[in-house]
Amino acid sequence: MLSLKLPFKKQQFEAREEAILDAVNQLLSEKGFDLMTMDDVGEAVGVAKGSLYKHFSSKEKLAAAVMTRLLRQTVEVLDGMPAEWRAVRRLEEILRWSLQHRMRGGVPHLPSTRGALQRALMFNLEYLALALKVNKKFYALVKDAKCDGDVHGEVSDDVIVYTLYARSCDPTVEYLRRDGKLSDEQIVEAMVEATFHGLVGRSTE
Repeated sequence: MLSLKLPFKKQQFEAREEAILDAVNQLLSEKGFDLMTMDDVGEAVGVAKGSLYKHFSSKEKLAAAVMTRLLRQTVEVLDGMPAEWRAVRRLEEILRWSLQHRMRGGVPHLPSTRGALQRALMFNLEYLALALKVNKKFYALVKDAKCDGDVHGEVSDDVIVYTLYARSCDPTVEYLRRDGKLSDEQIVEAMVEATFHGLVGRSTE
């Protein structure tokens, strides 16, 4: 029987690549894309910049790889949810997971408009396929949640989906964290509650 184990050098290469992506994730969450440099990445991983370029030729491609990995993880989380959960709970849980992941430095801060970065994302076929897959899953869940009567039917699907994307990178999280009055878990739960149940008190009538 043939062994599917990767050669040792290949394992080393892939392990280093994961370490690079972990470092980039952290740097992007702390410094942002514009301030992060390839020197920063090399220093964080403990490799020379020349070695770093053997894996990724630019910081735009590094950011694209990080975003691709995040989308892959999002799909895995969505697909791993129990089949008996209602659609609205799945939406709540994916937002909760995204915010928790962000608290751990797992969600990068990227500029929404930057030519070189946008091109790197648009030429990354895996990123495009995963982005489309996540988007389809979100829209399907919103449709099911509306059918279940758990989400307001008069609010457009686009508004709901884009609100979920926006909440996952909402600067409110940083403001609340800096204030120090709430724990990370309390911040996450407050954000999920405000997103799905609003700010208006429930009527007692």
